[in-house]
Amino acid sequence: MMPFYHSTAILLIALVSGGCSIKKIAVNKLGNALASSGTTFEGDDDPDLVGESLPFALKLMESLLAESPRHTGLLLATASGFTEYSYAFVGQRAERALTESVEESNVLRARSRRLYLRARAYGMRALEVRYTGLGAALDRDPPTALARVRKRDVPLLYWTAAAHGLAISASKDDTEMIAQLPIVEAFVRRAMELDETWNEGVLPEFLINIEAARSGVSVAAAESQARIGRYYEQALRLSGGQRASLFVSYAENSAIPAQKRDQFQELLERALRIDPEQHPATRLSTLIAQRRARWLLGRIDELFLEGPAPAGKEN
Repeated sequence: MMPFYHSTAILLIALVSGGCSIKKIAVNKLGNALASSGTTFEGDDDPDLVGESLPFALKLMESLLAESPRHTGLLLATASGFTEYSYAFVGQRAERALTESVEESNVLRARSRRLYLRARAYGMRALEVRYTGLGAALDRDPPTALARVRKRDVPLLYWTAAAHGLAISASKDDTEMIAQLPIVEAFVRRAMELDETWNEGVLPEFLINIEAARSGVSVAAAESQARIGRYYEQALRLSGGQRASLFVSYAENSAIPAQKRDQFQELLERALRIDPEQHPATRLSTLIAQRRARWLLGRIDELFLEGPAPAGKEN
């Protein structure tokens, strides 16, 4: 996510210098650091610590953007940061709260939606810096508008789409938001055209969620499940079976609708068997996915109409 600790000195120098040009240079250097790979938070082994730290980091980035509003690195880091924070530490809390307080759950879901939309706005700002007029063109013809986007901007396509898609997910009663799902899909498909291997299968994994969201509206269940299965196999191949989130996503979007309890349990247990220490660069995302896997396993009797099949028989 956001490796800002090692760059604090740069920011302090800028704040005390009083020179606008020096301050701008410092802000841009920090922005570059925030957007770099191999980040501090992604390798962390304490999700709760990260969740408590992220708000400060996000507000820091917004303050830097006030000084350098067209810094695409900062815009990308801010978009991805707000998306990850809202998903892991607000949206999932909203789901867990639903069993105890509908009112609290609704408050958290509304907050997560606002944060997702804020994240999307930062992503679109970055894309507009590089591709002037892109936002207006999206309203007319998303695939044609996105044909201008180049491979270097696959991360921007992904995080903008993720923020938009999650905002739609948090807006289940908003038909105008739901109608924007094709724009999200166009972003992901353009990213796939440019680099389907990016981030080890995260793009076809995203398509699992898009297909599942669309299937509840207009797509025959059998056709939708077949496509979800193909996206799963593609993501599995690209990830080498080392993305815990993939198994969680497939369990939620395929096993639950098909009411395949045994498959659901097997997928989540497979997610839990992944050792976060074997993949330090993605340790945090693995731990967050595994936390969700445990929560889902704890709700298995709520999610499936029938209990476990007798030994030697299938559901």
